[in-house]
Order: sequence, then structure tokens, then C-alpha cells
Amino acid sequence: MPEPNLSTVVAMTLFHLDEAGTTIRTEVLAGITTWLAMVYIVAVNPSILATTGMDQGALFAATCLGAGIASIAMGLYANLPLALAPGMGLNAYFAFVVVGGLHIPWQVALGAVFLSGVLFLIVSLLRVREWLINTIPLSLKLGIGAGIGFFLALIGLEHMGVVVAAPATYVTLGQLGNPATLLACAGFLTMAALAARGIAAAVLIGILATAAAGLPLGLTSFHGVVSLPPSLAPTWLQMDIPGALNLGLVSIVLTFFLVDVLDNAGTLIGVTHRAGLMRPDGTVPRLKQALTADSGGAILGAALGTSTVTSYIESAAGIQAGGRTGLTAVVTGVLFLATLFFAPLATSLPDFATAPALLFVACLMAGALRGLNWDDLTDYLPAVVTALAMPFTFSIAAGIGLGFIVHAVVKTLAGRPREVGGAVWLIAAASAVKFAIQ
Repeated sequence: MPEPNLSTVVAMTLFHLDEAGTTIRTEVLAGITTWLAMVYIVAVNPSILATTGMDQGALFAATCLGAGIASIAMGLYANLPLALAPGMGLNAYFAFVVVGGLHIPWQVALGAVFLSGVLFLIVSLLRVREWLINTIPLSLKLGIGAGIGFFLALIGLEHMGVVVAAPATYVTLGQLGNPATLLACAGFLTMAALAARGIAAAVLIGILATAAAGLPLGLTSFHGVVSLPPSLAPTWLQMDIPGALNLGLVSIVLTFFLVDVLDNAGTLIGVTHRAGLMRPDGTVPRLKQALTADSGGAILGAALGTSTVTSYIESAAGIQAGGRTGLTAVVTGVLFLATLFFAPLATSLPDFATAPALLFVACLMAGALRGLNWDDLTDYLPAVVTALAMPFTFSIAAGIGLGFIVHAVVKTLAGRPREVGGAVWLIAAASAVKFAIQ
């Protein structure tokens, strides 16, 4: 048997491959699989954030760099097969609620993302993170996950042309005979069919196929495939931190923070459990390192010029392919950095091609509701209120606030106030005050 080379020895030692029962080949293939499952974000994220007036080329570069560097950091520091990228839902909240709805400059919104990342880093280094994560009940975490999914669904359906505004009924069915809408619907069905067959790149293939179908109809403009990376200058270090420190933006910072913490906690639990890495007592190994890497990703993303960078549940695709260590995340990160050179292809993808991805991801996120205890009204009712309030108020923050208030009140009136955690009381009280004075 030939002697292993130096790079092999370093990889096996650094990532403890023997202890994890895996090999370099398996980890590399798993990293490629995770990248294929996640790479749609380099097209979708710039498409969403560009609605704020941000430069789309810089957004593409920020997305690739944020995902690449943060994933590599997670792999090296936490040694977990967990990749990161700008989070779906948080990018929509950034673009459509904070900037579009509240008319806050995108530079100030980036400042809020930066501050939320710093806050996340502080609680990651202290024991506050366990208190926050553990005292918020699973039902509300599930409701938040599903609610963000419904929020994305509304945006996706509107961008597909399936749902349009109506004076009498608020929303109504759009013109399904519109060519772009038909292609968007076909793209969604393509993603669903490929995913049902277990194809990791289902979303990416669906986006590319939909965009290609628009070429002969003149709906897609092809800009090429490969080029030098676009300039990051329009968004690099453009966050307005003093502006974000305004007292009126505290709720926005806390929303970015809370959603990131809960999303990250849910992803860590789900991914480590599927990988067989969770300890017998249900705790996550190297949790502090993972949360630190995740919070660092949020800070880095704001500096680069994108919404919150967070852990991705699509990492489960790589785990399904055998990934068990941080080498999987490092490979995924390197591939995201290589994706920097495909900016022309990403900017060729029209809105009707990327919008179906929002709806598809939304459907996956809505599956969180199946984890609710449907035999206990005090368990599922606040979670459902949380999930429904997000799209109907067009605000993730409002959905969280209303859900937490309902949870605290219903549990108390049912004679079970001890089941309401301290974090829930705190958020419910703060939300009640905010709703009363707005």
C-alpha cells in the first residue's frame, strides 16, 4: 500500500476523518453535493436584494464570498459538515420589509445586520445562547420556520405572476396565460419532480431550465458564462452602523438576531441528528464553535454587502452523500469561491426563473408544522398564529411578536404559566409595547 501524501495526512488529522468513519473522497463528493443543493442562492439572493437599489454584480460577489469564506470557517473551526450562505427569508425581510416597506436605506439595513451579528457573537461566547435557545419552546421555533416559508411563498408567487394585488380581495389570481408566468410554473414543477427523485441540484437545474426556455421567446437575455469577478466596491463596507444604532431600529436588529439564532439552532439540530453526530443527551457537539462561526458569517456578510449569512439546511444533502466532518464544508466553500467567475451566467437569470425557487424553498420550510403537537391547543395555536401572521402582515417581526404574545397569554389563561419561558415573556412584553405605541 502506497504511503499517504502530506495533504492526505493533514486532512485526516485536521478533520479527524478516521474517528468520523469517513474518507477524503467521500467528504469531497459530499461537499460537491452540498454546493449543488445550495448554489441557487448566488442567483436568487442578488435578484432579491437588487430591488433595494444595490448593485447586482457586487451582490453576486458578496454572496459568493460570504458563502465561501463562512463555510470554510465553519469547517475549519467547528469541524462540522455545515455550509453557510445568505439566508432565505432574512434576505426577503431585508429587501421587502426593512428597505421596501419601511423605506430605510440599504446601508442602514446592512448596519442592522452587522449589529445583529455582533449581538449573536456576544451571546455565542456567553451562556446566554443556551438560555435563549432552550427557553423558547419548540412549537414557536417551528412556527417561525414555517412562517418564514409562507412569507417567501407570497413573494415567490407574486414574482411568478401567479398572485397579483386586488383592491377588493387584497390578492387574486394573476394571468396564468402570460408566457413568463407559465415558464415560472413549469420551473417550479421541474424543481419538485427532480427533488422527488432525490437529485441534489433540483433547484439549480430548475432555474437554468426555466431561463433557457425563455431564450427563444425573448424573455431571457444571455450575458455569457465566465468572466472575471464583478467589483465588490459598491457594497464593500457600506453598512451604516451609526444609522442602525437609532432607537427606532432596535426591533429590526432584534428580528435579524432572533431569526438567525433560531434558524441556526434548528439547522444545527437537524443536520447533526441526520449525520449521527448528536450526543446521546441530545446536545450538539462543538456548539460554541458552530455558533461563533455562524455569527462571524453574519458580520462578514454585512461587511461584504449582503443580508445575514447563516447555516443552510441544504447541508443535509451532503450529509446524505456521506459527509461527516468539516472537510465537507470546506469543499463547499471553495466551490462557492470558484463560482465568482460565473457572474455573467448568474446575471442572465431573469426574475421568472429564480422566483420558483422561493416557492419551492417555502414549501420545504412549511414542513416544520408537522412537528407540532396537534393534540395540545396551547402548543399549536400560537405557532399557527406566528406562521400566518408573517405573510398576512408582511412582517417577520410582527409574526414573531404576535405569536409570542399569544403563547404567553394562552398558556397563562389555561393555568400553565410555568410553561412560558423567560425569553418568551421578554419578547412578548417588548412586542406588546411596540404594538401599543406604533
